Amino acid sequence: MQLQNPAEIARHLAELRQEHRDLDTAIAQLASSFGYDELQLTRLKKRKLLLKDAIARLESKLIPDLDA
Repeated sequence: MQLQNPAEIARHLAELRQEHRDLDTAIAQLASSFGYDELQLTRLKKRKLLLKDAIARLESKLIPDLDA
């Protein structure tokens, strides 16, 4: 998906941030449960890192390029 419009980028960024917060909550709940699935926890953490990278890329698109 190629986002160019700053409004589209901001909307998608908000969705990714919400998913990132939701994953943070899910990870905390899973880690605090007895006998949790280590593989599932690892997958959630990996997804969270991928979201963090996607958020950083979109945030950099919102910063205007300045000619030096």
